[in-house]
Amino acid sequence: MPQKIRKAVFPAAGLGTRFLPATKAMPKEMLPLVDKPLIQYVVEEAVASGVESLLIVTGRGKAAMEDHFDISFELEQLLRERGKNELLREARSVSEIARISYTRQREALGLGHAIYQGRDFVESEPFAVLLADDIVDAEKPALRQMIDVYEKYDAPVLGTMRVEGEAISRFGAIDAEEVEPGVYRIRDMVEKPKFEDAPSDLAIIGRYILTPDIFTEIERTKPGAGGEIQITDAMRNLLQKRPFYAVRIEGARHDAGDKLGFLIATVEFALKRPDLAPGFMEYLRSLKLNR
Repeated sequence: MPQKIRKAVFPAAGLGTRFLPATKAMPKEMLPLVDKPLIQYVVEEAVASGVESLLIVTGRGKAAMEDHFDISFELEQLLRERGKNELLREARSVSEIARISYTRQREALGLGHAIYQGRDFVESEPFAVLLADDIVDAEKPALRQMIDVYEKYDAPVLGTMRVEGEAISRFGAIDAEEVEPGVYRIRDMVEKPKFEDAPSDLAIIGRYILTPDIFTEIERTKPGAGGEIQITDAMRNLLQKRPFYAVRIEGARHDAGDKLGFLIATVEFALKRPDLAPGFMEYLRSLKLNR
């Protein structure tokens, strides 16, 4: 029986350059998708998937995330005095989501380096990695879909999705054999291949279940372009020593780290809200879109 996935690491130390100037003083992970920050969506996904302990890897200027998941005595007192009990419960629930720890990545040296900051937290257990850039709207949480596969095969698992055409060059891509519907055994993986060189149309998204031996491979991985340590390179090395699997995630994945993807996600999530959908839909129908 494989060890339970109890821990998750959330790399959140990136500079958020795609959202400048908004992210000059605010973490991109705190950008609100309707009325919740991106980081809260992925934290809630992990908790709904059975994760018990969370580590957020932060950097300089990222203290807002810690404040968000902390108790705000002043805000709660104000809401209590004004009798806004529903808002009070909502504010308090954020601080009670899960046990969250924090550590700093002092230099932005790539995703592999960010994940490595969780080594002491993870210890000798398998663990999940979730990126707040990738918001997955799914009936069964995306991470839970992956944990089910991990528990069956007792091996690292990557989240994947199909992408069309040239878009594959923005992702890591896998060469894999389908072993059951939507589940693949990985033969190889390539970071941001040219379209003509991509081994498949299956892209790696920001969901991983990794085993602790990945840390040794990260240590051995040389920095690539931009001086960054790529997690794909470390996983390719580990692939030579143990099997890897991938799950084609059932659900809608939104690239919330991209301006257009963020706008699309905002519309989609707003239309799912009973309190917002009627008025928002009426507004959308009123737009003259033949611009």
